[in-house]
Amino acid sequence: MEPFELEGTLKGHLVQLSRNEQGHLQLGQAAQSPVQPDPSEPPGGAAAGRSPVPPRPPLSLPPSFPPSLRRCLPSAELGMAGLAGALCLAAAAACLLPAQGRESDAGWTQQKYSHQPSILHPDAIQNVAEETDVAEMWENDLRPILIERYPGSPGNHAVRQHIKQRLQRLQAGWEIEEDTFQKYTPYGYQMFSNIISTLNPSAKRHLVLACHYDSKFFGPQWHGRVFVGATDSAVPCAMMLELARALDNKLQSIQTSSTSRPDLSLQLIFFDGEEAFVRWSPSDSLYGSQHLAQKMVSTPHPPGSTTTNQLQGMDLLVLLDLIGAPNPVFPNYFPNTSRWFQRLQAIEQKLHSMNLLKNHLDETQYFLNNVHRGLVEDDHVPFLLRAYLPQVATSKSNVTHAES
Repeated sequence: MEPFELEGTLKGHLVQLSRNEQGHLQLGQAAQSPVQPDPSEPPGGAAAGRSPVPPRPPLSLPPSFPPSLRRCLPSAELGMAGLAGALCLAAAAACLLPAQGRESDAGWTQQKYSHQPSILHPDAIQNVAEETDVAEMWENDLRPILIERYPGSPGNHAVRQHIKQRLQRLQAGWEIEEDTFQKYTPYGYQMFSNIISTLNPSAKRHLVLACHYDSKFFGPQWHGRVFVGATDSAVPCAMMLELARALDNKLQSIQTSSTSRPDLSLQLIFFDGEEAFVRWSPSDSLYGSQHLAQKMVSTPHPPGSTTTNQLQGMDLLVLLDLIGAPNPVFPNYFPNTSRWFQRLQAIEQKLHSMNLLKNHLDETQYFLNNVHRGLVEDDHVPFLLRAYLPQVATSKSNVTHAES
């Protein structure tokens, strides 16, 4: 989609992954800082003095998905009251989803379907909410991210270092890795780097929270316009960092507890290259998530396994995007994860009853009961297609891409 072209769909996706690996796609290598596209150079040719890297077939969506439901484009408007509520919900959800519960006797890849979360006592919910600090998040996490940060730019490198440094300061023991790769774009070959932060990498199963940290690139034809992408997606990045900080002591104690569950843990993913360089298309978008999804489905998990891979280790993928504007709304687009959507509704209602949400007039204001059909293109799609899920879900917003 071209800059400033609008569509009214918000992203905040809940996707549960199955074992079925039908629909796996062979995707690309990838990318370096923007140079002007050379119309005479074919996609497989050399760029910026590099050796040719033959592109693989681009990601394509099943014909059953409506083409009108494409990636939505957000603005730099922030609603801190709504952000505070969303942050509390995320904190509570992060405690609930991987919490202790009864499992069936099925194989570990099937246990996600029978997993039962523990319900936090009101005192525990109060403690989680009190640990969050929106003012600290604004100063320590959001401000450093609110810069131009398209792939290959100095700002992109600075934000990547900031994210890693914030996670490295925590005591819970996050293991951080970079998934760095090169891929051809409309501006030649570019470099991209996903950040994967995993708590207890030896765990077989993970609840995954994800966002993208890059911002949209505007070429010379836009006459110096700069896009910093507050809701798209600086705020979600800051929320995830604040969430990890607020839960640091709790996560550390869980790690060392004799009652902890070593096969179930958390993972944070910060994607690079979500934005299109020119126009949103299967070959010009989702660079980081396409690469990481293919890498994960090709990587044995646990290490040495010949039958299971890292993608199957995702119990649930929660994608945060276009969050931070006032009055967020999250419809349920994924029937197969309705029970987790209902859990988020229950969390919202509980926080409302405890008066922990600012400017929250109705007990179900954020998470709506209606189920929507279709697909919004975002970083969950490459994982969704490789898991061959038949149904999907997202949320709505009326904010747009806006220059700073």
